[in-house]
Amino acid sequence: MAKHMHEIRDPLHVFIRLDSNERKVLKTRPFQRLRHIHQLGLTYLLYPGATHRRFEHSLGVMELAGRVYDTVTDPSNISHESVKNVVPAHNSYEHPYWRRVLRMAALCHDIGHLPFSHSAEDLLPDGWDHERLTLEIIRSDELEPIWKEIKIQSDDVAKLAVGPKKYKDSAFTDWEAILSEIIVGDAFGVDRMDYLIRDSHHVGVAYGKFDHYRLIDTMRILPKEEGGSAEPALGIEEGGLHSAEALVLARYFMYTQVYYHHVRRIYDIHLRDFLKKWFPGGYLPIDVEEHLKMTDNEISVDLFKAARHEEHPGHDSARRIIDREHFKLWYQRNPNDIQKNPEAGKLIFDAARKKFGEANMRFDTYKQKGSGLNFPILIDGRISSSLAMSEVLKTVPIVAVDYVFINPDYRKEAEKWLKEEREKIITKKEVEKI
Repeated sequence: MAKHMHEIRDPLHVFIRLDSNERKVLKTRPFQRLRHIHQLGLTYLLYPGATHRRFEHSLGVMELAGRVYDTVTDPSNISHESVKNVVPAHNSYEHPYWRRVLRMAALCHDIGHLPFSHSAEDLLPDGWDHERLTLEIIRSDELEPIWKEIKIQSDDVAKLAVGPKKYKDSAFTDWEAILSEIIVGDAFGVDRMDYLIRDSHHVGVAYGKFDHYRLIDTMRILPKEEGGSAEPALGIEEGGLHSAEALVLARYFMYTQVYYHHVRRIYDIHLRDFLKKWFPGGYLPIDVEEHLKMTDNEISVDLFKAARHEEHPGHDSARRIIDREHFKLWYQRNPNDIQKNPEAGKLIFDAARKKFGEANMRFDTYKQKGSGLNFPILIDGRISSSLAMSEVLKTVPIVAVDYVFINPDYRKEAEKWLKEEREKIITKKEVEKI
């Protein structure tokens, strides 16, 4: 007799289970392609264990999304009348329907990712990103028949997969907003939960670990403000506060120690430089069929070829990746410099470009846009703000980096030059004469 339920072993979640209808999506070409997309791009060149793929991450996100749905829709976990009016009744058709939509949206939330994940995203035409490609694939002729077969609407899947910030075709109901928040929310999105613990596991660091079991068990749908008049949002009971704090700290440490490690970042830059030469016009294709044909494998093959043939237009960038002769970190964000001029990193980069040449310098900058720290907490039957409850959440630093990289051939000369000219550059004194 054919099995109706299927199990997939996972190093984090032990078993990921899905039924035969959900498995039909798993077996499609767009999803199977994720087996060949590295979750962390070229990070394995720095952390050898970071060879995991978007495939297993997406399975993990689906598993966690199902767990959160079951917790927050359990009638015993719903106490506010405003929330009862939003959540479908357990005995209704809508309850199992939206559970399946949520799980399939979670499964497909990364289906539009480019080769080497975020490393290449800057090479899409204006107005395009991996979320827009995800929407195109979910609505494509390849997946549409499967949505019809398993009796869910493709637009429902698309909405939840990317959330209100990326889905512009129609407004979200309160219920749809909550469901999309389960996947992509800034505070408790299961996408973030899974990538933190999964990346931490494979990279071999402890920074990304937190008690996600406790956090999920205490998650609730709550009104954002006391009195229940505001729209509902994902929050937690008081008992989950320490787990929520640990998640936020895990994100901070993973960003500073792994995702924005300077060696990881320069490999991304060299890869982008190579891809600009590899693709016609310097842009990656946005046609769905062309996108689905493209994985890390095709690019890796050409990287090796280009590294060995000097006549290849991308030879220098490929050689620096394959032979590990990357540009070196020469300057990074310094609080003393920032105090004098918030744009110190960019000014130093611009001055160095003039001195040592455009081809020998690279700049990388990032500043966290939002913390996602403000969420409702249920305590003694009343709603409170997380920022009012937690000193930890109020004091988590903003992630900010400025990296200036240099061709190793010029490093010693540049260090001496910067020592002499730093103050002039930062204070914008006689910059043009440097």
